[in-house]
Amino acid sequence: MNKPVKHFAPLARALHWLMAVMVIAMLFIGAGMAASISERHEWLLNLHKPVGVTILLLVVVRLIVRITTPTPPLPADLPVVQVLAAKLSHYLLYALMLAMPLIGWAMISAAGDPVMLGSSLRLPSILAPDAHTFAFLRQAHRYLAYLFFLTILTHLAAALFHGWIRRDEVLDSMLRGKSRGGG
Repeated sequence: MNKPVKHFAPLARALHWLMAVMVIAMLFIGAGMAASISERHEWLLNLHKPVGVTILLLVVVRLIVRITTPTPPLPADLPVVQVLAAKLSHYLLYALMLAMPLIGWAMISAAGDPVMLGSSLRLPSILAPDAHTFAFLRQAHRYLAYLFFLTILTHLAAALFHGWIRRDEVLDSMLRGKSRGGG
């Protein structure tokens, strides 16, 4: 019988922190795009698209890593409601990391615009141009961004609760590769 791991694998930790920075940056870039009608909007849009596609590719890798590598168990004394909240919030985070770039890609396709990643790389459209579909996807993208931001804040609050209040190694399992005791 295998001994449970105490920390996430190095690749899982690297993907977690890289994607955390990218997703948070994307939320702020998106907010900047929504608040701007200047030439800055075009610059932000040209940054938003390739970062979104990168997040989409990385979340696929991250899901493979998550499925194929052992993860540390939650503390045995964690209340059932907190265990359920942890599992559901992780499912929601993964769903949003997949859905947001796909909805953005579909939205741009429905607008009839090319999905350009730089000056020469063009992704295929995944939907036919349609103004009603574009409007629906644009609203969905916006509201899911709010949900994403709220979910990230909740995830951060839970991590800090585990690290500062419970002091139960949950936060440490994502911060370090080895425990202070050398395990």
